[in-house]
Amino acid sequence: MELVVFLACFERLTSYRCWGEIAEGNMAAALATGGKIAGICLILRSAASYPDTTDFMKWSCFGVLLLFVAYLLFEFCTPVFKIDEEIKSRNTAAGMISCCISVSLALVIAACMV
Repeated sequence: MELVVFLACFERLTSYRCWGEIAEGNMAAALATGGKIAGICLILRSAASYPDTTDFMKWSCFGVLLLFVAYLLFEFCTPVFKIDEEIKSRNTAAGMISCCISVSLALVIAACMV
């Protein structure tokens, strides 16, 4: 359930509609969204190590919030181009780097949660 909620939050965060772009065959959007899904799942997996449901929810929300902040910083720190615009324009390289950054940062976030 949290995965769906967090994905919906990411959908609001991006300037393009992830699932609409994927439905149109946008590979860059598919890569970026897949990276977000993998990243969120890594964080949820780490949060699941806490036995209490409240702790799980608290840590998963905190971890995904950090992933949201990292996504915004990534968008802000690429002054040469806007990553969301590149993904929307089907730039597969931008989608791949977005995927890698999401997964990599989620691994670090998840490792810090344990």
